Amino acid sequence: MSSTTTHQSGGGRSAIEFTRVVVVGQGYVGLPLAMRCVEAGYSVVGFDLDIGRVKGLSHGISFTPDVADRDVRSALDSERYIVTDDAASLGDFDIAVITVPTPLRDGAPDLRYIEDAARSLGSRLRPGALVVLESTTYPGTTDELLIPILEAESGLVAGKHFAVGFSPERIDPGNPIWGFVNTPKIVSGIDESSLDRVDAFYASIVDETVPVASTRVAELAKLLENTFRHVNIALVNELAVYAAELDIDIWAAIEAASSKPFGYMRFLPGPGVGGHCLPIDPTYLAWAVRRGVGRPFRFVELANDVNDHMPDHVVARITAILNDRGLAVSRSRILLLGLAYKRDTSDARESPAITVAKLLAAAQADVRAVDPHVSQLPGGLSVTLTELNESEIASADLIVLLTDHSSFDYAALEATTVPVFDTRHRIGGDHVIYL
Repeated sequence: MSSTTTHQSGGGRSAIEFTRVVVVGQGYVGLPLAMRCVEAGYSVVGFDLDIGRVKGLSHGISFTPDVADRDVRSALDSERYIVTDDAASLGDFDIAVITVPTPLRDGAPDLRYIEDAARSLGSRLRPGALVVLESTTYPGTTDELLIPILEAESGLVAGKHFAVGFSPERIDPGNPIWGFVNTPKIVSGIDESSLDRVDAFYASIVDETVPVASTRVAELAKLLENTFRHVNIALVNELAVYAAELDIDIWAAIEAASSKPFGYMRFLPGPGVGGHCLPIDPTYLAWAVRRGVGRPFRFVELANDVNDHMPDHVVARITAILNDRGLAVSRSRILLLGLAYKRDTSDARESPAITVAKLLAAAQADVRAVDPHVSQLPGGLSVTLTELNESEIASADLIVLLTDHSSFDYAALEATTVPVFDTRHRIGGDHVIYL
């Protein structure tokens, strides 16, 4: 299916050019969507309450590896992209897509951002418009939360006066193979007409759509995808803990198992899980199951327990490595490599590396950190940001690789005699201890 096919309207201009799209949220999900809509010919308003982000984007500065600065500048130059924090600019839209955060608060979904977006859009909703929710959430949110707010604010009836759908985001920041356009897009609607509208919109900007029967199915599909990853990562993380105690090379075992061409999928251990998805989405599912059927989702809760405690395990291993050398954590300089949760991104949300840094700082270690993608530390974190150079390497009592950014000088790390604790199995040498 072509991602650029349009129907022609009067004057030789495409119908897309007359379609006004509002994208609420210009984060890791909303910005790539907005840029693709502009590229496809839509007129786009990107709305975000982060004034710093809006200012940066308005000057052509991106903040995500999936969107280059030149892409933002090109969108601005086309005069079909406006980025704003002024809700008054949301009026008279044809299509609105909600891509706001859905964090957890005290273990329960915090949907205030969706509610605020729904109120802002509902007060400006007009007959014939389409509203799509992309934010990850529990099954039933579109029907039970989004639609009542839109109807109350607009005085219109969903399915009769306007269309509504859910299409879960599948953005994987920094993925060089699968991006917004070539990743199949699940689409759903509250009725057949809404599904047709949602499908037609996404078919104009992505290579393949996957229509499903209801918004609840689409909502659950997103949670299933990330819960699958979360549980399998927890499995290899727990195996890594026990394999180390049994003096077995978990990495060699994974490599051997990966030779099987069927019935096995490769997952790797690490210092924990981070980002918006894995630490949060499975808990949404567990919360929905407990609320809906009154029983715990045991796989999710066990996976949460394993992955949440991986930073503690990493610190315990660091402590043991230093103790074996006659050093206490409180009298050691530790050089951490990587603070982002994922390779080659700046996203430090829920990053296990940040947790490791906090635990080591609390133990009064002299913690220094290198991350070429992360320029600001969370408040209250007593860590010195530095660069990876000969001086920093030589002055460290222990080097810990937490995020394996491509730009790190791995040759220098392999050449040093300073002990290295590698949680990603990236560095070779007799001086390297693996997770």
